[in-house]
Amino acid sequence: MKYSQWIGVVAALVLIGACWLPWAYYPDLDKSFTGFFSQLNRYGRPGKVLVFFSILSILLFLIPRVWAKRANILVAGITIAWAIKCYISYSGCYEGICPQKLAGLWIMLGASVVVLVMTFLPNLPVKEDVSEG
Repeated sequence: MKYSQWIGVVAALVLIGACWLPWAYYPDLDKSFTGFFSQLNRYGRPGKVLVFFSILSILLFLIPRVWAKRANILVAGITIAWAIKCYISYSGCYEGICPQKLAGLWIMLGASVVVLVMTFLPNLPVKEDVSEG
């Protein structure tokens, strides 16, 4: 695809932005959790990891080398694995109380999927091998 690298960069930026949006609302606590806030830091700060891998992915999208495109597949795979882990931990029920999944959680998960798909569609010029015989 012609614009796959730029779509990947935009998706990574959306992923960074989604870390500050509310991910889940917990009715027993009357609080919304984000990628950087959870009650007593129970879930840690998964937004830091997602921001780190998103910035790394943006850099790899912008480097026009084969090794960067291959490394970006690994980075995007780790990112989507972490996003799925965050989705499971933030949306899971506990003690009979199920949190309400908010838009930030879905945006985070969707953006990480788009980043992964765009890593499989690099836009690199192909040099033809002209060999005689």
